[in-house]
Amino acid sequence: MNETPDELAINTIRMLAVDAVQQANSGHPGTPMDAAPTAYVLWQRFLRYNPVAPEWMNRDRFILSAGHASALLYSLILLSGIKAPDGTDAVRLTDLETFRQAGSRCPGHPEYRVTTGVETTTGPLGQGASTSVGMALAQRWLGATYNRPDFTLFDFRVFALCGDGDMMEGVTSEAASLAGHHRLANLCWIYDSNHISIEGNTNIAFTEDVAARFLAYGWHVTRISDANDLDQLDGAYREVLAVTDRPSLIIVPSHIGYGSPHKHDSAEVHGEPLGDAEVRLVKQFFGFDPDGRFVVPDGVREHFAAGIGARGAALHREWRALFERYRAAHPDLAAEIERIQNGTLPDGWERSIPTFPADAKGMATRDASGRVLNAIAQQIPWLVGGAADLAPSTKTRLVFEGAGDMQALGGPGTPGGRNMHFGVREHAMCAIVNGLVLCGLKAFGSGFLIFTDYARGAIRLASLMDLPVIHIWTHDSISVGEDGPTHEPIEQLVSLRAIPGMAVIRPADANETAEAYRCILGLRDRPAALICSRQALPTIDRQEYAAASGLAKGAYVLADGPGEPAVILVGTGSEVALCLAARTLLADEHITARVVSMPSWELFEAQPQSYRETVLPPAITARVTVEEGATIGWDRYAGPGGVVLGMHSFGMSAPSKTVSEHFGFTASHVAEAARLAIRRRG
Repeated sequence: MNETPDELAINTIRMLAVDAVQQANSGHPGTPMDAAPTAYVLWQRFLRYNPVAPEWMNRDRFILSAGHASALLYSLILLSGIKAPDGTDAVRLTDLETFRQAGSRCPGHPEYRVTTGVETTTGPLGQGASTSVGMALAQRWLGATYNRPDFTLFDFRVFALCGDGDMMEGVTSEAASLAGHHRLANLCWIYDSNHISIEGNTNIAFTEDVAARFLAYGWHVTRISDANDLDQLDGAYREVLAVTDRPSLIIVPSHIGYGSPHKHDSAEVHGEPLGDAEVRLVKQFFGFDPDGRFVVPDGVREHFAAGIGARGAALHREWRALFERYRAAHPDLAAEIERIQNGTLPDGWERSIPTFPADAKGMATRDASGRVLNAIAQQIPWLVGGAADLAPSTKTRLVFEGAGDMQALGGPGTPGGRNMHFGVREHAMCAIVNGLVLCGLKAFGSGFLIFTDYARGAIRLASLMDLPVIHIWTHDSISVGEDGPTHEPIEQLVSLRAIPGMAVIRPADANETAEAYRCILGLRDRPAALICSRQALPTIDRQEYAAASGLAKGAYVLADGPGEPAVILVGTGSEVALCLAARTLLADEHITARVVSMPSWELFEAQPQSYRETVLPPAITARVTVEEGATIGWDRYAGPGGVVLGMHSFGMSAPSKTVSEHFGFTASHVAEAARLAIRRRG
């Protein structure tokens, strides 16, 4: 081997990736082979990252949006010496040797919390790039909020390595458009343009001028001619780091599977192992022993230590000293920063949560949500968020003095504003909120429940990453009314409940909404979806009925007795009021009904069985569940003899009362269902 230290390091990355995929007999070797120089130059020469302190708040972020090339990232983590929280190497050779196998720190696609050094879970194309916009916005917000003269605490940069698939996905376009609007000069996407996807050359479906598209978004765009020319790569990075008024895209034309004599520039090398014979030829091409496997030549680790390791350690050391001086000068702000880093909230924040008096007319839970959100946001200065162009409808605008709008300098707001305008971009909104939360902010996104369909990929990833993202979805049922079936959610509630880890909460009135926020803000390792009504709901008299604090357990007995109930009526959201009205009708017939408010299946299922059986005693089999949505899953609470009232079709366009009556959501119909359940009981 006569390579320079740079060439040896790059080829080591390539060979480790090739060996990992070959050993697993599964994976994507081609992109790590072509993009190794691109990633190497960034990491070794520019990335401000301390491998032994990977949680440093002001570290640069690197996101492998082309997550199928995970072996590239794992090789970089290994060679850079990034440490896991327990002090061990985040990626060991044994992990690469067990790539894509159970228990390995090297799963098939990069997973946040599984592998230290992975900043966000990627794999679904476009998600990493879009999430990087949230990270860049987080830096902009942190800097605007906490930096002071002589104290630049937050100036980190965000880099995302993207592929052709990322450029095709619509969410990438949504996010790029918004990044251009915000003029995020701290954001750089590197487009590894190898023109190969699973089906073949991208010219079968993707022939647009990507550079022109990004120029139209307001990005700075530069291009190199040779992905293996380190000087060109170095110059491109220096060029974009000098740009101060817009995000940057570096286009890097490359040859997928570079070094493979028979498979480079082919779809075959995109998603299949090279095969033993081809691996030997590749190793010979790069001057490695064809019989060697998982080889890290002498000096390679030391070379990385002298580059990214030494630079990152020095920068981190300087930052820590700066922060100590900052703490002395601005102790209150320093305390906030430490809470952001630790994921804790200010003492007593919950005392700001309002309570609402009983009111038969009541208010929409979206209105109650807006009032609660504004109250707690004043106590949690790093609570930020917005809507996909629907804040006036979702009631999520923060209106207290000083809240402001998050905008680029010179725009109709400031980078430190608390209100984020996502535009009509539901999918990008949820990915960007993920990025904000990954940087420590408490962040929310909002929209109509029906439009969760547009954002599913990012919503799912928040749960997969155990991120305490706050989703606020309104217009929760067929009671939307005149907008009709295109805007009336049917299957969306059950689809959110199907996401593992997601806490879905549909409150029955204003006070349950307040309690929902108390619960949601306390979550540290799972996202929550707050589901709110458009129409007014009665504010339940808590002197007559049970306290709304029962929401924390997912379901509770709202109304009961006297004596053992003949039937249990279970409702969520607006349908709880129907159950209370039906209870009154049944009482006139001397039928005792228990009403259970069940705002959250997930919170209820987390309770001990003993508690769940006090709410839904197994001996009481006459039950009715009521929800203006798909009935899937409700049978577990209705039981084999119970009645499930829900939707079995799409809705209709008509006034809300007409729609509800048409589909049988009336007190009299609930009472009739209760009688049927009692008859079935025998």
